[in-house]
Formats: sequence, structure tokens, C-alpha cells
Amino acid sequence: MFGFFKSAQPKRVFIEGMDEPIEVANKETILNAALRQGVRFPHSCRVGGCATCKCRLTDGKVKELTESAYILSEQELDQGYILACQSVPKGDVHIAVDYLNTSGPDIKPTQHSGVVVAQQALTHDIMALDIELDAPLRYIAGQYALLSVPGRIDEPRSYSFASPAGQHGTPTVRFYIRQVPGGDMSTWAQGSVMNTQVQVEGPFGNFYLRESQQATSQPILCIAGGSGLAPIKALLEEALSFKNPRPVTFLFGARRQQDLYCLAEIEQLQQQWAGEFTFIPVLSEEPEASGWKGARGLVTEHLDRYCSPDSQAYLCGPPAMLDAAEAQLHQLGVSPDQIFSDKFLDKSNQQKIA
Repeated sequence: MFGFFKSAQPKRVFIEGMDEPIEVANKETILNAALRQGVRFPHSCRVGGCATCKCRLTDGKVKELTESAYILSEQELDQGYILACQSVPKGDVHIAVDYLNTSGPDIKPTQHSGVVVAQQALTHDIMALDIELDAPLRYIAGQYALLSVPGRIDEPRSYSFASPAGQHGTPTVRFYIRQVPGGDMSTWAQGSVMNTQVQVEGPFGNFYLRESQQATSQPILCIAGGSGLAPIKALLEEALSFKNPRPVTFLFGARRQQDLYCLAEIEQLQQQWAGEFTFIPVLSEEPEASGWKGARGLVTEHLDRYCSPDSQAYLCGPPAMLDAAEAQLHQLGVSPDQIFSDKFLDKSNQQKIA
């Protein structure tokens, strides 16, 4: 037979430290292939916006779906680094992954059909959706899923789980979807979507509560903004179920009082937490005459009061807020390997959607 009638053969990716290569289908990225075959590849946004999946190409060639120079440094590019989520092999390739995941969540992503069974407006621009799945889905609180609406929104969007799953998974998952101007999924979610069929694939991501380096005494510092509250709340609720006694400080940044939500759930966490639990909502645009007695300004303006150098920090929200918070945490002496971020970014920048 003529060569052009042959179906495309899978390419192989040899990952340094692994005995067997992974197979990559035609037009499939290295990251998608790795996750599909159970490789615990470091990743977060999956759309070229966070550089968590960066790896070093040691042999072979790839086609880059987006320009990696926007996210990788000049030094990294000179050393041959690529983004696994944006790289499609042109043939067999060899890569080296700096932090191949050998601990943490080890749950292979699965695909599920579901139907929207509950819809609740949390604020003027954040909607909560409950989706009943065809089978229980296992995940670790802090991880995210890919959500799509067949026939309407076929390109999946990334959303963090807003509640813990429990040891054996859950048949119903919850997401908080923030309205993004011009966003297909967030515009859809603001409408009447009850009983709509959806597709959910997951779990993905490496955002989860780590063990303490100091037994039960290492402080947990949580910083969230907007719909970034979802994975932080889920992470803490899961820890509560294990009676985690570590002291918690939770700073939540919002514009005005109308942007605060889930306050009853957070109060319940405070009351039931085994150790000390401090919650500080911080409002950046609340009118002076409103009578608000709480913290004002930016979250980063309050970190020096609530952060200690031995803190283990979990950050989730808009990238500008998280970048500023990370820089401040470094200045306050928090070790970089004790800072864990999950940036919620919109599709206009080809990044994770809040």
C-alpha cells in the first residue's frame, strides 16, 4: 500500500528515570499522553499558562502549539525546556522532568457523563453547579476537572472541585464558576442549565494539602481570591474530616462585602477545627461609609501580621494577586518549597479559567 494511506503511528516519549516509554497518539500533547497512561507528570493549567509541566527536551523534535517564550525564561529556552502541555512530538523524543511526581495523588483521570442537578448564585458573578455523574469520581481536594457541554461547549474548561470527595469518591461534584466577560462556559453557567447534560474528566493537578514538616505544629496559611475559594475550602474541609490539628490562617481577598460568600461554611470550619483557625476577609474596594469593620486593602498588605517563616502556604486566585503574595512570602522567609499555588486564569490568555 502507498505510504499516504497508512494511519499515523504513535510516537514514543522516553522519560528519564522511567523504564518504559509512553505512546503519544497523532496530534496529542506529551502531557495528555502521560496523564492518560497514568504518569504522575507535574501539571496545573494544561493550557500553557503556568509552566508547571515544563520539561527538558534532550533528543528529538516537537511542534509547539503556543509560543513558550512567553512563559519560559531565556535561560530555560537555551537549556532546551519545553511545555509538555503545548508540545506534540514529531517523532520519538526523550525528555527529562525536574520534578516527576512520585508522591501525592495517584488517581488516574476518568471521563464521566453527568447532569446539572443544582444551581445556586453565590455572588453577582459566581455560580455554584452540582453535577450528578454516571459513577463516583475519586479525587483529592484541591485538584480540578475538565468540564464541557456536548454540542455547545466542546472545548473543555478547567474548574477546581469545590467540595471534598471522600475516600471512595462521590457521584455528585460541585464547581464554582465565575462570570468572565465573553466566556462561553461562564456565560452558559449564568443561564438556566438545570438538567443539562455535561462531560466531566478528572482529576488533574498537584494542588493538595501536604504533610507537615513539623508534625502537627506547622501553620497552614491559605490565601484565596474570587472563585479561588473553591479548592481552598475543599482542601480544608477534607482536612477537617481527618481532624487535622494544625493552626490555620485563611485570608480571603474580595472587592466588596457583596463579593464574600460561603461564610457559613467557613464559620463551621472554624467551630469544628481541632486547632486554632483564623479567618480574615480583606476588602479592597469597600466604600468607607459602609460600616465595614474588617480588614481593608490588599491581602498582601496583611501578610506580615499573619505569616510566620515556618508557614506552609496555599494560594489560589487571580495571577496578579498570587504573584504579589508569593513575592511577599519569600520576603517574609517562607521557604519556596512550602508555597503551593493554583492560578485561576481566563481563556483569553490561554490559561486556567476561574
